[in-house]
Amino acid sequence: MDTILWGGATASSQYEGGFDGEKGMDTQDCRPYLPRTSNATTETRLLTNERIQQAKTNEAGLFYPFRKGSRGVDFLEEDIQLLQELGIDLYRFSISWSRLFPKGDELVPNEAGVLYYDRVFNSLKEKNIKIFLTMNHYAVPLNIVETYDGWKNKETIELYMRFSEFVLDRWGEYVEYFLPFNEINAGYFSPFNGVGLIKPEQGNYSFTDVFQSLHHQFVASARTIKLAREMKLKGTFGSMISCFCYYPLTPKPEDNLKLVQDEQVNQWFCMDVLSKGTYPYYMTPFFEKNQVVLDTTEEELELLKTYTCDFVSFSYYSSSIATTEEDGKQTAGNLVVTTKNPYLKASEWGWQIDPVGLRTTLNKVYDRYDKPVIISENGFGANDVLEVDGTIKDPYRIDYFEQHFAEILKAKTDGVDVRAYIAWGIIDIVSAGSCEMAKRYGVVYVDADSEGNGDYKRYKKQSFDWYKEFIEEQKKG
Repeated sequence: MDTILWGGATASSQYEGGFDGEKGMDTQDCRPYLPRTSNATTETRLLTNERIQQAKTNEAGLFYPFRKGSRGVDFLEEDIQLLQELGIDLYRFSISWSRLFPKGDELVPNEAGVLYYDRVFNSLKEKNIKIFLTMNHYAVPLNIVETYDGWKNKETIELYMRFSEFVLDRWGEYVEYFLPFNEINAGYFSPFNGVGLIKPEQGNYSFTDVFQSLHHQFVASARTIKLAREMKLKGTFGSMISCFCYYPLTPKPEDNLKLVQDEQVNQWFCMDVLSKGTYPYYMTPFFEKNQVVLDTTEEELELLKTYTCDFVSFSYYSSSIATTEEDGKQTAGNLVVTTKNPYLKASEWGWQIDPVGLRTTLNKVYDRYDKPVIISENGFGANDVLEVDGTIKDPYRIDYFEQHFAEILKAKTDGVDVRAYIAWGIIDIVSAGSCEMAKRYGVVYVDADSEGNGDYKRYKKQSFDWYKEFIEEQKKG
């Protein structure tokens, strides 16, 4: 097996900034910062039309943090220099659809956006850093949401393919790993982020709308793989889900059955389609129960079967509990809430720390798909403090890395074909979950607060030196 590549990641909407005059408004630009005392995660993740109109006019005077991000556009060269100094093998970043095509339906891209990404790709090539390209990381041009109903509309596939074809044609030769969609199962848990669906003012999303939107993303992914193979690009294509590593709360058979069923719909469904090429059996009763009726064609189903992914990838932050008992204490997690696990400690944001769960997930994913595996997101969000001497002491992040990296290496020994590990938010970025800068993941500190105050200067954290030394040791073998 190949040695593991060690990397870091950012996402365009959370990192770049440069909103005013440089890119069109997208879905993430509509999400305001709300203090954690409110129901911020729900209010900023499941947006109604009223919230979107507020964002467009900003009559309420709210701060929209994704419009500023980490000001990556301004600090690009310095940041890539830091990544080279860190010694990472691989950098995962995403293209902003609305920076290239501000409304999403233009026939030609915005030249300023093209020139910016020329800088990104050329700088990474000069530094010999391999590229893991996320083609769409949540952010959808707002015009596509308002005019076309987001991914619910089949026409959005054609708009995405226009974007995709330009990206592959212009920068495809630079890329080692391609990912058409970030955490594709997020479309189920977080439809505004994942598939660009506006939440009804009253009630919940239509399951048919959600799963029709996901089907359109499946087709777009397959068509992108087909296009890349016809272009004979050397890079490989993956799919990505958010993984939750479920445990049963008790040895009750009912809890274990609940675990299997939760994993099927919440975790495996999207990857089963993208990796195996067919809709899995267990979705038939789920669709019947929830009155989901999909509009699919034989041509689309044949595309899914023919153009499956080359590798599988996933995000992993914490494990979850499955139980038929609904009265247990709840805690937060990536995209979903879960019952608290008494055997685990949690971060300040309630995310339970479970390194062994990462090894378990690696084994489960490899066992299920028998394809190379990449951990495309993992890390520890914390409220780091910049000291007066310019240092940031984050031993908790070093401890998190140390424990999780040990389990990755054990999974490799188990026989899992682990190709890469990518640390999330390697440079501090705005949190996608809570829309705040305070929840920091990076080994590089960005001097800004959750309301956009600060000079955005970069400072290396204690974990920067630790990760650098770890990577050097791994290269020595």
